[in-house]
Amino acid sequence: MENNLSQKESGALKLNIKRTIIIGFAFFGILLLWQVYDSWCPTFLTELFKDAFPNITNEKEVQYLVGIIMALDNLAALILLPIFGALSDKTKTPIGKRMPYILVGTLVCAVVFPFIPVFFHYHNIAGVIIMMLIIVIFMMMYRNPAVSLMPDMTPKPLRSKANGIINIMGYIGGAFATVVGIVFVLSDYLGTNGTDSLAYNNIWVIEVPFLLASVLMVVSCLVLFFNIKENKIEAEVAEEMKRGEELSELTEKVVDDKPLTKTNKIMLILILAAEFFWFMSDNGIGTFMTNYTIYHLGASSSSSMINTIVGGVGSVIGFAIGGLIAGKIGRKWTIVGGLSLTLVSFVLWAIFNVTLPEFAENSGVFPVFLYVVWFVKGFGMSLVHVNSYPMVVELCNSKKIGKFTGYYYAASMAAQTITPVALGSILLVPTFDFGILPIYALICTGVALVIFIFIKNVKTVKTSFKKGLETMDQGD
Repeated sequence: MENNLSQKESGALKLNIKRTIIIGFAFFGILLLWQVYDSWCPTFLTELFKDAFPNITNEKEVQYLVGIIMALDNLAALILLPIFGALSDKTKTPIGKRMPYILVGTLVCAVVFPFIPVFFHYHNIAGVIIMMLIIVIFMMMYRNPAVSLMPDMTPKPLRSKANGIINIMGYIGGAFATVVGIVFVLSDYLGTNGTDSLAYNNIWVIEVPFLLASVLMVVSCLVLFFNIKENKIEAEVAEEMKRGEELSELTEKVVDDKPLTKTNKIMLILILAAEFFWFMSDNGIGTFMTNYTIYHLGASSSSSMINTIVGGVGSVIGFAIGGLIAGKIGRKWTIVGGLSLTLVSFVLWAIFNVTLPEFAENSGVFPVFLYVVWFVKGFGMSLVHVNSYPMVVELCNSKKIGKFTGYYYAASMAAQTITPVALGSILLVPTFDFGILPIYALICTGVALVIFIFIKNVKTVKTSFKKGLETMDQGD
């Protein structure tokens, strides 16, 4: 049975809202770039492979090749994320241990990113793939240290609430990229406009989203750099961090400079295993969603962008309340609830897929019901994401946050390496088409839910937060 600590026993902890929002600018830049990357690059690769291999007439074989390239990107991330996390833990500079990696990663990504559509425009498949690889390498240099900033400066009981704020900032970045994708419609660019060559189409239709992403990523990084003084802040919050350690949700506490207990190791493995499967689901359908819209439904790519926004609205609601829900029922059961809602959304999609004519191949319309599915999925998965990362870094001390962040992202990237190839291979089977997406997603989500139910070693800690204007602590 889970134990409860009273508000009196736990004491009042304060979350620095201003500082958390500023740290969120790092995640703003991350999701802004990845939203553009994931929305456009699979279709770029699809068109380039069709152009480079005209003898391939089976659309499924093209999607298999696309899946392999997207998986190779994630394989590089799987290797690099833990490396940069561990390195940043041990780095000491006048500007902090995370900031050097953030600055270098941002600069390189901002310079390279706009060249992806340029190489695509001129049919240079090697150039596109090389630019994508460079982006992945330096984004991993940026991502792990940037994400680690939040737990570096936030006591353990407050991390779900802080993670919700940071994820909202990230989704604002992703939503901006999506709106740009609605204005600059990829499927319009892919139209031949009376010619037989893509090279004659207006390059600015595909270049502007990448340029805007680069500019805004630099701006968000500068906001972070000039407002977050790592070394100074870490010294100021040292006492609160110690208090947070005492109030963690773990039954068996983490002891500095000692290895994890057997119970905590099992808990870590189960969290990462469940995370692997829910990313198998989420990234699998995310990778192919634009292609599903264009090549299966025969609808405009802007419909997929609108769908992403609808899912983002559900996510933002979940991010806003996910930490509060966890404060009442605990992170474990909040995640179980989120996975259950996500599973229901995929079951609905699978049913709609075989019963409603709007979901038929080449229907020419984007089904309204899919917006409902994506809203529920977005809300459910936000409850998962806002609490799962804090559960992982709950298992380490302040000296290993980057390392454990690396574990968290290694699990997600392992899934994102495997799932495009796995789903691409399934699509090669003659009896399957894009209609297999919801079945694949609900199976993976169901496995994640079963694994997570078996997680032990957690207790519900009801934390007393400062209220009203007290929460708006302006200190740096």
